Amino acid sequence: MVKKAIIPAAGYGTRGLPITKVIPKEMFPIGVKPAIQFVVEEAIEAGIEHILVIVSRSKSMIVDYFDESLELETFLEKSNKQHLKGKLDIPKIQLHYTRQPKAKGLGDAIRLGETFIGDDPFAVLLPDDIILSDKKGATEELIHLYHEKQSSVIGLKEVEWNELHQYGVIGGSKIREDIYQVDEIIEKPKQNPPSNLAVVGRYVFTPKIFSYLKHLQAGHGGEIQLTDAIMDLLQDERCFGKCISGDRYDIGKTKDYIEVVMKVNKE
Repeated sequence: MVKKAIIPAAGYGTRGLPITKVIPKEMFPIGVKPAIQFVVEEAIEAGIEHILVIVSRSKSMIVDYFDESLELETFLEKSNKQHLKGKLDIPKIQLHYTRQPKAKGLGDAIRLGETFIGDDPFAVLLPDDIILSDKKGATEELIHLYHEKQSSVIGLKEVEWNELHQYGVIGGSKIREDIYQVDEIIEKPKQNPPSNLAVVGRYVFTPKIFSYLKHLQAGHGGEIQLTDAIMDLLQDERCFGKCISGDRYDIGKTKDYIEVVMKVNKE
């Protein structure tokens, strides 16, 4: 059973400058909740019981948000505003934190979770990607396929061909509706992408991924790339891709962020 997850939240958020100089993009408000809360709630709905959040020295706001605020609760009680205490309810799950000393890439962030994960399968949820669905959540969909295949699973979305250079892109064979066996994965292909199936920020891995992450050298952009570890994993294990349901919004893009805020505010 997949009961653990990692949420990497240690990046600089350069796409969101200048606001990300002081506010982590994971804390961007969507309605009355920060973006990362949507991701944590998605994990809980998928049956996750323990989450490791990878933060940096400048991301203490994330830790504070999910902590209890006894001082504020006391103030509300003394001010006869007990009815507002319900707004302080936070997701009920065991959250753990560790710091990534230097922003050396997604692969480096995830490999910090090896001790936390141990020998268990686990999910990875990127808080840049908010996925809203009337059906199963994206993580739940991937976990369901993992249980069927007992192999690592990658979340996918079809993307316009002229946008594929912004994503990791898989090549593979379709085995049934919305499900593919992955044969290759390329990080931000500049030309000749193997398909229009882009990787979105949801994964389920066997713990074997760590044996590839720990030996990686810096790749694209001078960072430790998760994509490179997945490519190595494909030499020894099958890996599947699942086109997820729902609408995906990359909050690092101003257009997507505005769209998801408008959608949530309408609901």
